[in-house]
Order: sequence, then structure tokens, then C-alpha cells
Amino acid sequence: MKRRHFLGLLGAAGVTMGTGVSAQAASSADVKGLPNAGGVLFDATRCIGCRKCEAACNQVNELPKPAKAFDDLSVLDTIRRTDAKTYTIVNKYVPEAGKPPVFRKSQCNHCMEPACASACFVAAFKKTETGAVVYDESVCVGCRYCMVACPFNIPTYEYDKAFTPRVMKCTMCYPRLLEGKLPGCVEACPKEALLFGKRRELLNIAWDRIGGTPGRYVEHVYGEREMGGTSWLYIAPKPSFAAIGMDENLGTASAPELTSGALAAVPAVAGIWPVLLTGLYAITKRKDKIAEAEKQAAVAAAIATASADAAAKLSEELAKAEVANKRRIEVEVTKALEAAAKAAEEGEDA
Repeated sequence: MKRRHFLGLLGAAGVTMGTGVSAQAASSADVKGLPNAGGVLFDATRCIGCRKCEAACNQVNELPKPAKAFDDLSVLDTIRRTDAKTYTIVNKYVPEAGKPPVFRKSQCNHCMEPACASACFVAAFKKTETGAVVYDESVCVGCRYCMVACPFNIPTYEYDKAFTPRVMKCTMCYPRLLEGKLPGCVEACPKEALLFGKRRELLNIAWDRIGGTPGRYVEHVYGEREMGGTSWLYIAPKPSFAAIGMDENLGTASAPELTSGALAAVPAVAGIWPVLLTGLYAITKRKDKIAEAEKQAAVAAAIATASADAAAKLSEELAKAEVANKRRIEVEVTKALEAAAKAAEEGEDA
């Protein structure tokens, strides 16, 4: 079952199970598309599969180095997806036998009305003016509803981190955007297959390219309307977007529209969470207090035992010293008496 269909059924189920309260997405007021948002246009006809965008992403985001170097293009022989250590990947497709391959970059599409944000009841995701959908790990409770909700199957999770796991995805290099810099992948692309700018301006560029070279491109800008629109836009050569692994059946309804029914139940869940978290906090604090009391008791007992041992040892040593001193006095007295007796004998002889 595809995610979009799942979300639709989930929404219908939510409406059916509703209590009559008007269904609203958890944070729909916060995730409305921004008309002046930034975006990136990817032109698949220009991508050569060099993976320099992957390398740049890895570097600027300080991600772990991959098992194979970025100049090893043999990885393109396998279809990959993003993971907790890889924000973006390039895959190779051969839409038509005997013709050159087509490469397609994949990462978070930074939806105008993000499914991850609408599914997150603690508002860990936020759509920004830059176009980037950013994530606040400090409020994330690890429910991973965002991963289920994403129609593009992008967010991943740090399952290998037991204590501080995070949801991981492309940030569109949000910190760099705030500094007036380009996203790392855009800056590194040697063929200008990636173009950053205002989304509405990128749409004009995309349609100009499509119209300027009839027959070359699929006559569609992917992301213009899919799932309510995305900040990451795609144009591709014929025959289709499906030929380069893209879902052409997502429709144009945004995620909040699809999930509003199901998310009607979220307020109840969100109301329970603070209680649960408060309870867990209280339990944890009580355990900490008990542990601290036990620790202090153990320290006091250890000090008492050590003091008693030290006193006994001191008493033993003093006793030994007294005996030794007494013995030494006896020896000296004996020596003195022997010396006196000897002197008396020598006097009588004289």
C-alpha cells in the first residue's frame, strides 16, 4: 500500500472514529505554504552522476564518511535511498534500452505543507521562509510518525544511538542559507543541474526550459503541485518521471488535507503525553533521590568501617610499641646491672 493511500485511509478512519469535534491537522496553521519560499530546481538532463553533490552534502553537514569514496561511481549500479548518515543520493536509471542513462538526485523535497510537520504533535518540524523544513531534535519524542507520513519516504532514524536518536533528513543546508550561502550540493554541482532561488522564479525557469526545447522534457514540473507542492522541483527528459523512480500518482492534495481526519485524535494523544512524560520524570527523579540516599549511606558506612579499622590498627600498633619499649628498657637495665657486677668484681680483684 502506498503512503498516500495509507494516509487517505487513515484520514477516513479518523473521521469515522471522530467524536464530532472538527478535525484539524496538528499544526496546519503553522505549515501553510510560503509564497516567497526558496527552492531548488533539479534538471535531470544536466546531471552526469558525478556524486559531487553527495560529497559536498557529506562535508558541510559533517556526516560520517561512506564505506566507498564519492569518486567511486560503481555505487550507481545499485538503487539507493537516503539514510541516517546520508542526506542525499544520486541514482542511475536507464529509461530506454540503448540510450544513455539518466541520473536523479534524491533528498527531502521540503514540501510547502510538509507531511512530517502535520503528523508531528510536538511541532518538531517547521517550514521556514527559506524553503527549508527544519527539525528541532530537542522536542522530538521519537514517535517517528514523520517517517510514516512522508510521501517521499525520506526521513530516517538513528537506530544505532540508544540514548539520543534523531530523525535525520536533508536540511537544505538551512544554516548556510541563513548566512547567505548556497546549499552545499547546489554550490558543488559542476553542470548546474541544481539551481537555488525563489520557488516561483524557479518554476518560470523550469517551464522556459521545457517550452524552449520541445520534445526534450516531460511537459511537467514535478513538485509544482504534487502533495500541495514542494520546494524541490524537478524537470526530466522523456519518457516520464516514473522512468527515473518518481511516483507520478501522489496527487495534488497536501498532507494536512489527507491526514486531518486521523489527526483529529492527536489532541487526546498530545494531552496524554505530558502526563506520561511528567510521570516518567517523577519516577526518574525518585529513583535519583533513592540512588543518592543509598550512595550517601554507603559512603557513611564505608567511612565508619574505615575509622574502626584505623582505630583498631592504631591500638594494635600502640600495644606493640609498648611491648617493644618495655623490652628495650629491660635489655638496658640488664646491661647496666651486668656492667655494675663486672665493675664490682674487678674492684675486689684489685
